[in-house]
Amino acid sequence: MLRNLWKDEAGFIISTELVLVATIVVIGMVVGLCLVRNQVVQELADVALAIGSISQSYCFSGIACVKQGGTIAWTDSSCYIDLVDFCQSPPQTPGNPPAGIQIGFVSQTPYGGERPW
Repeated sequence: MLRNLWKDEAGFIISTELVLVATIVVIGMVVGLCLVRNQVVQELADVALAIGSISQSYCFSGIACVKQGGTIAWTDSSCYIDLVDFCQSPPQTPGNPPAGIQIGFVSQTPYGGERPW
């Protein structure tokens, strides 16, 4: 009976196939989830760029209410011109990495390697 159990390889093939299939599935899930992460970050950056590109500029002229006795009420004119913020990234262009995904190395220490403290 022990010799028959030792020579039986039917279960070995099934378990090897399961390990191989499970490995392929896990690797595929890792790659797929990485792509999902990149696309979610890119879509959120697209929304941020769309909101940032909305012009909030406005202008209005002054109004005065004048009757026979003189001016009763008035408002002064006002104007605000919305400029590009210093932290607002430029529009996306072909060939550049998508917004929100930084490709490169960011040093933890300033130039020269000296810490300010």
